[in-house]
Amino acid sequence: MAQKRTDDFLRELLTKAANDSVNVLLRDPEKYRVQIIYTEINRDKHNKPSFKNHYFNHDPNLYFNPASTVKLPLAFMALEKLNTLRKKGIDKHTPVVFDSSQVGQTSLYTDASSATGLPSIAHFIKRALLISENDPYNRLYQFVGQQEVNRNLHRKGYKDSRIVRQFMGFTTEQNRHSNPVRFLNEDGSTRYSQPALYNTDSIDFSEVIKLGKAHYDSRDTLVHAPFDFTLHNKLPLEDLQQLLQSVMFPASVPKKQRFNLTEDDYDFLYRYLSQYPSETPYPKYDTTLFYDSYVKFFFRDNTHRMPEHVRVFNKVGWSYGFLTDVSYVADFENQVEYMLTATVYVNSDDVLNDGKYDYDTLGYPFLYHLGQIIYQHELKRERKFKPNLSAFQVQYEKRDKQDTRPVLSEVDN
Repeated sequence: MAQKRTDDFLRELLTKAANDSVNVLLRDPEKYRVQIIYTEINRDKHNKPSFKNHYFNHDPNLYFNPASTVKLPLAFMALEKLNTLRKKGIDKHTPVVFDSSQVGQTSLYTDASSATGLPSIAHFIKRALLISENDPYNRLYQFVGQQEVNRNLHRKGYKDSRIVRQFMGFTTEQNRHSNPVRFLNEDGSTRYSQPALYNTDSIDFSEVIKLGKAHYDSRDTLVHAPFDFTLHNKLPLEDLQQLLQSVMFPASVPKKQRFNLTEDDYDFLYRYLSQYPSETPYPKYDTTLFYDSYVKFFFRDNTHRMPEHVRVFNKVGWSYGFLTDVSYVADFENQVEYMLTATVYVNSDDVLNDGKYDYDTLGYPFLYHLGQIIYQHELKRERKFKPNLSAFQVQYEKRDKQDTRPVLSEVDN
């Protein structure tokens, strides 16, 4: 069994900062299920990076609900699968539609938030990354299929990870099924058809995972028993960190861990892992609700602004009282880079599914101040060689100030 791991260096760095929002939770890591991985990145004279992970209360067996962080590997896998269809003239921008073949499945033929009015894998990934929309994740899951999602994770060495649920309230059996998918020609005819998929592989649900003292069930009835996460998605924190590192720094991981992506795929991912809603014309999000730091938890304070010279390439998740962020941070002005990955559980009444969590009072302040402690440490940390970060300087989109289309304010995320 894996042991809990805490580095004296990281514990001292965090506690010495004497920040109440951080220390209150660090003093009781079991209650708050805190886990942190701070990844120090150092470059050699050829700009080749090396990575050193520092841990606080890291425990692969300490379950947290990954929530929307599962959208990260789904985006990678969808692009990887598309690259097997290139000979059929299909890419991430090819219009794609979804039929239904099972009870509960929903079809999809249009997407009013896209420039063309049609869905595409590229637009699903944008929506999943920019503000963490849920239906795009479901569509990526349906395209890749539950079987390939989990075989892919295991092939790449993520043996303890599983992604087995869409965000649709489906049963375990329903989640094994995926909708029929069709890619379209310009005239609307079908270019390529993918039949409905079904996962025949067995899934290991032997580990029983129950949390809390009570929960509300699907009928909104209070049940005085723990909430059962046994059949839910699972993505241990170090797996999450490695997934992001494998795309930000593919040469730094073993070949079997890399995703089969093109240069254009990497550019695309770097853009939408770090672009802000205010920069994005399609979808045209309401930026009073979806502000620049909305999904940048380590920089999310009440100003809602991001430092001009910093970009955060990341994915967050929030659900059932869990808040999680996996990030690569690049400060182009100060030539600073690092990774920071953390999860925390803030649910003081110990009742799950009641919609009452301590995100605003405990969770967000903890992650923000944690992020700032690490960022300030990195600004001061001496480096033998300053990094050349040009690979991550992305050409971002711009929203037209003359665009009078209504903003999008009601989304499921």
